[in-house]
Amino acid sequence: MDRATEAAPPGPSAPAEELALELLVHGVGGTTPAEMLDDPRTVRITGDERAAVYRRPEDVHAEDRPPGEAPPEGAEEGGRPRPIPEAYVWSNLTSGNGSRALWLLLLPFMVVNLAHWMRPSSRHRSRAVRGYGMLVRLAGLTLTLLLTAAACEVALDLTAWQCAGTRACAAEHSWLGFVSPELSDRGWWSQPGRRLALASLAPAALVALLWFLSRRTWSAYESALPLPPDAEAKEETSATALAEPGFWYGRRLVARLRAAHTAAGLLTVAAAVGTSAARFDRQGGGPVLLDVLGRILEGALALGFALVLWVVCRRGRSERRADDRRDGRLVRALPAAALALLALSLLYASWSRPHWDSEGRLPGDFTFGSLVLVQGALVVVLGVVAYVLQRRAPESRTALGGLGGPAVTMLACALGGVMSGGVAQRVGDWLDGAGTPGQGSWIPGPPVMLTWQASGIPVLLLALLVLFVFLAVRTTRRTRAGIPRVHRDYPDGPHDTIRTRRIAGTRSRARLTDEAPLLVGVTAGFTLLLGAAALAGAWATGEVPAEAARGEADFVSGGAQVAQALGSWFIGLGFVLLVTSGRRAYRDASARRTIGILWDVGTFWPRAAHPFAPPCYAERAVPDLSWRMATWTRTTGGRLVISGHSQGSVLAAAAAWQLSPRARRRVALLTYGSPLERLYGRWFPAHFGPRTLHALHRDIDCWRNLHRDTDPIGGPVRVDAGEGPEVDRPPLRDPLAYGRTQLLPLPAPILGHSEYQADPAFAEERALLLARLRPAVPAPRPGTGEEGTQTSTGTSSG
Repeated sequence: MDRATEAAPPGPSAPAEELALELLVHGVGGTTPAEMLDDPRTVRITGDERAAVYRRPEDVHAEDRPPGEAPPEGAEEGGRPRPIPEAYVWSNLTSGNGSRALWLLLLPFMVVNLAHWMRPSSRHRSRAVRGYGMLVRLAGLTLTLLLTAAACEVALDLTAWQCAGTRACAAEHSWLGFVSPELSDRGWWSQPGRRLALASLAPAALVALLWFLSRRTWSAYESALPLPPDAEAKEETSATALAEPGFWYGRRLVARLRAAHTAAGLLTVAAAVGTSAARFDRQGGGPVLLDVLGRILEGALALGFALVLWVVCRRGRSERRADDRRDGRLVRALPAAALALLALSLLYASWSRPHWDSEGRLPGDFTFGSLVLVQGALVVVLGVVAYVLQRRAPESRTALGGLGGPAVTMLACALGGVMSGGVAQRVGDWLDGAGTPGQGSWIPGPPVMLTWQASGIPVLLLALLVLFVFLAVRTTRRTRAGIPRVHRDYPDGPHDTIRTRRIAGTRSRARLTDEAPLLVGVTAGFTLLLGAAALAGAWATGEVPAEAARGEADFVSGGAQVAQALGSWFIGLGFVLLVTSGRRAYRDASARRTIGILWDVGTFWPRAAHPFAPPCYAERAVPDLSWRMATWTRTTGGRLVISGHSQGSVLAAAAAWQLSPRARRRVALLTYGSPLERLYGRWFPAHFGPRTLHALHRDIDCWRNLHRDTDPIGGPVRVDAGEGPEVDRPPLRDPLAYGRTQLLPLPAPILGHSEYQADPAFAEERALLLARLRPAVPAPRPGTGEEGTQTSTGTSSG
């Protein structure tokens, strides 16, 4: 069944010390309620088609059972009835729809948004903290400008300016005949300004689409109100911002950034059209009046960009409360003003200029070169700020010594460059027919800066190949060194060489996750150096690498030509693979699930640096979980174990932080296959570092974590429990048995990251957590709960 129950039960009858609930939260990739509850029949208790809570039919009214009555199955744990299983399914928030695979095209925006949350931990909100956030937001703004500039390069420069202005190219593409000066006999659309005005509709439509998607996804995914704080929570000083009431509801910042980035995109299109015409008028090619109008237009565009910068730099996130206020009229009117400037630019460029001919390229080299320079400078300054923050509160396990944010920002800029360069290169090749753009063919081709960037791709790939070989050799050595440990872990029975190597190899490959900082650091470092070299080469020579190397030794000239050709194809191939992966996800469920996993990890964090990033599913999932836990414990007074696997453990921890201190003490946390410390603690130390995880353990009191050495994602949480019970259980045996046994006559599989509940240790730890939870106060009668909120087991007040 997949229906919401309407009838509210009369109220809990079982004593609070016997009533227990296990709230299951699945991990990446998603699953079904039937699989989570081990029952093909499930009933939706509360929620909708995107995310909901499910139970077995016999457990729908489990709170109404008379005291002492066992559940239908009669299962008990530790002398008490076993907890009521309840499944929270959130997979449709990320990987449930094939169309969301096209969010791969927003990958650079998602990556730079991750960099915002990788800030090193700081005990106070200092100027360095605010400066870090501002620098990442500026880096996100450059990505919007880069994407829009790439769209303008394709539509305006390559198509409307170069190809349509060249007889051979326009003749090859008949759909350009009506705008070609020679093929249309100098028709109305044949003048360069009018061609540019017509072509500018494509990048303007792209900006409008991004604005629409950002606004629509906010309403669908991120508009869930968080749990309202009580007086006790207001007086508490939390160890992490995840406990703040407004952390999962940043509507005002998203709206402000959406207005600024939309205006920036429209202003970029207006500048590409208007400044081209103004440059011709300034050179004496038109009437004086047009020259004056062009200068006024350029001044208005400069003022518009200044306002965009002011809005982006002005203020970051406000997490003390749910920030649902609206910005001032100036911010709200910014996109409309930019649209008006774009319309004026189109009218200005469409003015008749009979003597204007399109020759060479539009000034894209300056635009792309300036963006590369600004991005590199932002990354360097961001690295300095991150280093200062790390020195103030050093944590040894932080990835890249606190420089993870700058490194990931560099990767986001590199991804943006690959995508923009790939589109420009492939469109240039297509328009140029059999020729190679820039080498004596029909059209000059893309800007020189993009060609220099492409030439560095083979060098980067060679460096990564060397790194991969190094990691492969080290993994092989670890496998050999781990064979004696396998023998010690499984001392009984004869040992098989193949089985032993398989177990040792799985363990050593699982440790590759811990090498991610090395991979990210090497890639970011090489990208920064190659970007600087490409910028210097493009501005120093003004020519593509192959032409700049002419006159040198044959080896140097040939190497430049090979690097340029390979880089052009690699950069185009990368973009084509990205698009085809999105298309494949429409038809292939397994591909759709794989791509969904990327978003499960990458879109956990709210949109704080870029409004066009894929939406944050946690802004819906975390309020769902916190509302459910708070209302159930308040109305029943029972004990609750929230059981999270993989990414579900991160959602569970975030939801526990949103509870009031009194509610946290009624909740136990069971995590397994959890990346809380291994990934989130190392890469996001300000929010999941040792201090915050220790505070969570102190607040909820009951927490147990299960992990395996064969798990490539989960690991220990490394919380210092002091005199209390340890959080981490020793690594579980995987496989459960080395060979065939009486209980396992067939070979036991190596489970790795999956099926933790199949291990007997899972039920044992759950029973111990329930036994440690203290009975709550007597539950209020339905309709008279705290704060006058009428709740029930069947329908949550959330």
